[in-house]
Amino acid sequence: MATESKRLVILALVANVGIAITKFVAAGISSSSAMLSEGIHSLADSGNQVFLLRGHAASRYEASVQHPYGRGKEMYFWSFMVAVFLFVGGSVLSIVSGVGKIRDPHGHEGEGLWLSLGVLAVAAVFEGFIAFRPALKEFNRQRGGRTFGKTIRESKDPSLLVVLFEDSAAIVGLLIAAVGLITAWLTEDAFWDGLASVLIGILLACVAWVLAVEMKSLLIGESATREERAKIRAAALSVREARTVDRLLTMQLAPDEVLVTMDVEFDKGVTGDHMEAAIVEMEGRIAEAVPQATRIFIEPVDR
Repeated sequence: MATESKRLVILALVANVGIAITKFVAAGISSSSAMLSEGIHSLADSGNQVFLLRGHAASRYEASVQHPYGRGKEMYFWSFMVAVFLFVGGSVLSIVSGVGKIRDPHGHEGEGLWLSLGVLAVAAVFEGFIAFRPALKEFNRQRGGRTFGKTIRESKDPSLLVVLFEDSAAIVGLLIAAVGLITAWLTEDAFWDGLASVLIGILLACVAWVLAVEMKSLLIGESATREERAKIRAAALSVREARTVDRLLTMQLAPDEVLVTMDVEFDKGVTGDHMEAAIVEMEGRIAEAVPQATRIFIEPVDR
């Protein structure tokens, strides 16, 4: 999963860098506020992909005395920074640019209009086929039979969520920018161009909020999914010596790492080496049932 997520991030980064450059050139020629907002949007997305790549690299560091469970949660930290950067570097700047154009609606929307629309069309192709389509395909693969909302809530892969939401917002933003440019040209009123910029900013703020909420939950310690917890409990009870699982606690350490701690009551008379062998067998069955369970701690309890 980690390799596929990294590939999606790199594809999105390549697409966004090229798109950002062409958008800024078109914005300079057309003096379009909406096009400038789209350039800022793509630039912010490019920075976000760099954050995600940094998170991928840091999350692979080995465990140490200072970080006994590794640094997998860095993925969630840098993904949370994506939400912050998307809001400050994308939403706020787009809204400020749009408000400025609305208050002083003097521009040259007729100049470079077709260049701007051509850039938006090319950007839509890049966003749709290079970045969004692979991300949506991977999301649907992970979704299975779950609803869209449930999959978002239960997803532990921040890279996939960020790329999917960013690219969805990018495609909608391109449509808003195109409508704003055309309306401003038809009415000869730059107000519509400024309004499109404000709407793009609001769109980015909404995406940033959703990402921030999801990343916050993972960052402060989210449990494994209900299905994974059920599999862990069933695997533990499949060991012949196990009677009950009194307490099961899980925490997501990284997209592919889950911490598992549990209190297990064993049959009377199971002690010493027999107890140790039963615990080793239980750990193996849990890891087989849920491969993400990389750190398992089992505490025998007596009643």
